[in-house]
Parts: sequence; C-alpha cells; structure tokens
Amino acid sequence: MNIQIFGKTKCFDTKKAERYFKERGVKFQAVDIMQKGLSKGELNSVISAVGMDAIISEKAEEYHIFKYLTPDAKLEKLLECPRLFKTPIVRNGKAATVGYAPDVWKKWENS
Repeated sequence: MNIQIFGKTKCFDTKKAERYFKERGVKFQAVDIMQKGLSKGELNSVISAVGMDAIISEKAEEYHIFKYLTPDAKLEKLLECPRLFKTPIVRNGKAATVGYAPDVWKKWENS
C-alpha cells in the first residue's frame, strides 16, 4: 500500500485516519492540505475515484459561490482554495476515500 493522507491539522477525522494506519503498522505520508494543497494530477485522481461532489465541504465559506461555477472553474477554485476540501482525503494509488472510511481501508489491506 502507498497511503497518502491529505488533511487539516485541526480535523478530528484526519487524526482518526492517521491513528487507524499507525495502529496497523501501515506507513503513510501525511500532507497538510491547507499548506500544500493537492496537485492538479492528485486532484484529478481523487475526483476520478470518488467524484467531485464527495470532496467538497458544504461548510466552507466559499461553498456558496463554488456551487455555481462551471466544472473547469471548480477545478481551478479547488486548486487555489484548499478550505473547500472535505478531509481526510486518503489515497492508495488510484483508489481514494473522503472522510473516515475504515471499511474501505480494511479492504485495501486485504488486497
């Protein structure tokens, strides 16, 4: 497994995801999404795995504007404004999850 956890430092679910992998001895790369964001390639990979709607936080201040943008404009806005992401975003190669998803991660371990 090649695990990356994109999260926010004060996000409870991000901390739970990190603990999940630590307890199982699975190495992962933790990325502060507020500082580093996602690259365009990473973002496209996550969107193809889970869909655009799954990664958007409706609680973000910018959401009221974001929902009216075109698909291309949404991609650009996500790249420049990481507050719009739901966290954690956990990637394992081309597979990805958003939020705390131990049932999916368990399947990754067994495959």
